Amino acid sequence: ALGLWLARHVLGQARRAAGLWARDRLTRLARVNGDIMIRSVLLQGCMTSFLFLGAGQGDVPLAANQVLLQFVALTAYALDGFAFAAESLVGQAVGARRPDRVRRASLLTSAWGLGGAVVMGLVFIVAGGAIIDLLTTSDAVRQAARIYLPWLALAPLIGVAGWMLDGIFIGATLTRDMRNAMIRSVAVFAACVLILPPFWGNHGLWAALMALNLARAVTMLRRYPNAEAAAA
Repeated sequence: ALGLWLARHVLGQARRAAGLWARDRLTRLARVNGDIMIRSVLLQGCMTSFLFLGAGQGDVPLAANQVLLQFVALTAYALDGFAFAAESLVGQAVGARRPDRVRRASLLTSAWGLGGAVVMGLVFIVAGGAIIDLLTTSDAVRQAARIYLPWLALAPLIGVAGWMLDGIFIGATLTRDMRNAMIRSVAVFAACVLILPPFWGNHGLWAALMALNLARAVTMLRRYPNAEAAAA
């Protein structure tokens, strides 16, 4: 409602308003947002299932996982900043019909994202124990969380490609490719959670989560040429 009120001057101009409500534009808008919603629901479903499956490992590993997922959230929020930059710059390049600028924007933002991932990984290695101590007062949970802390040091490095490609694909409106990549990655995650935890316990769950992010990166990277083709 607020958005419509802010756009009231444009909406009051019949010619421009007619273009806003054109069926093809609304259909495309719905399709793009639908793809993003499906991708987000699947990703959230994987994170939720990670917690539920962690409950089967016992109360202490479950609590440790909950603490360590705050590291994952922190990583996502930090690296999303670079992904948002990629989304904006790639979108501008596609609008300008400049494939060369799509590549330059993708490489530049991804380089910054990788640098941020390295810094975060180092911070987690050096200060991860102190951060854990701030998040919980339970000695048992603190000790368990430290056991799985190396996975969190790897998480930014493994996840950065997926986050950056999300931004690139949204900027190029390749949301269908992004959605399909997520579906395939969920299949990889499902296979890993069926196979690894029975043999490797909670480490297997963390390995499955890393496999999810790695699969996202690989499946989207294969479709990256479509981003440059969208600007041709």
